[in-house]
Amino acid sequence: MASSVDPRFGAALREFRERRGLSLRSLGQLAHRSKSHLHELEAGLKAPTVDTARHLDRILDAGGVLARLVDAPIDHAAEAGELRARVAASDVSGEVLERIEQGVDDLASSYPTMAPEDLLPLVRRHLAYVVRLLDGRVTHAQQRRLLVAGGWLAVLRATVHIDLRQRGAAAAHLRAARELAEHAEHAEIQAWCLETRAWDVLTQGDYRTALDLSHQAQRVAPKGSSARIQATAQEARAWARIGDVAATRRALERVERLTANLPVPERAEHHYRYDPAKAAAYMATTLAWAGDPAAEQVARAVLTDLDPHGDGGARPRRSASARLDLGLALVAADQPDEAVALGAQAVASGRVVPSNWWRAAELLAKVEQSGVPEAAMLRDLCVEYAPARRSTADSTPG
Repeated sequence: MASSVDPRFGAALREFRERRGLSLRSLGQLAHRSKSHLHELEAGLKAPTVDTARHLDRILDAGGVLARLVDAPIDHAAEAGELRARVAASDVSGEVLERIEQGVDDLASSYPTMAPEDLLPLVRRHLAYVVRLLDGRVTHAQQRRLLVAGGWLAVLRATVHIDLRQRGAAAAHLRAARELAEHAEHAEIQAWCLETRAWDVLTQGDYRTALDLSHQAQRVAPKGSSARIQATAQEARAWARIGDVAATRRALERVERLTANLPVPERAEHHYRYDPAKAAAYMATTLAWAGDPAAEQVARAVLTDLDPHGDGGARPRRSASARLDLGLALVAADQPDEAVALGAQAVASGRVVPSNWWRAAELLAKVEQSGVPEAAMLRDLCVEYAPARRSTADSTPG
């Protein structure tokens, strides 16, 4: 059903912000939202999404008050039923298409913070609805918008399956996303399909294939697009795993040029909109993998920015990855004690998704090689928190 926002939301947001002594600009920096967007929320000029309300709740320690002023999380299945009833006897309206596209953006923006097992059913329902509409009576223009929405949802669904190590399902939905993007002639979705495949094979240790897929993605991606930036960053990671430090640095320099003067997107948490703040995090990961001495300084700065209070910050999944990056850099710098502590914090946070678990295992192996006694504690935590082992094929229905 449609979301209905309590008119008291704006006043409540302003009250909690002022209680924390934050300006709109300061809150924007903490919440990764623009000052103008927050002003519109407080003034009642724009309605918040449920995810935005929950995110601001966490930032402001509002105890769930802000989220309760917005309807419960959107039930995409119920919403789809409402929309179907409205379009049963006519072409798909512009309003329906806009709501579908808004839903796509909401789901892509939920990716960094929502557990993959919780996000997957929402993506699945939304995608199923788009497919049903494509089977109905639509104009050529309506069909293209539905194909684009379906393409984004399919590549997002594949990414979530990768996070859950359900690689059979991931491969199937990447193929579907590519076909939808080809029909819609949407180059950026095609590039994201290649970039997503590059990340998947990189995590499996096939670095040369990851490098090739990253190059393909860069060739396909439109100039200036987020997909081109991300594919270039992925190339740098592949060179780092191969061990070519010079090539790694050259790729990172290209990322830096591509992101110079890039504005922060309206929804910085959107998985398919490149946030310039990500550049430093990618650099930290890449330099740590390459064994570059500069990794420690960059990784410390990234962790301080992501998690200034040590509570996981607004993006706890990224904070956990940053701790693993800094841990690897510290092992290389002969500081295994602090590396163990950081690894323990990352693992115990429960925010290391299954597809990233190999990074925790790599840090564990490095600290055990150093001979530091505290490595036993990290091993115990890894055993306790390790995700249930799955085969590379689906262990659940796709």
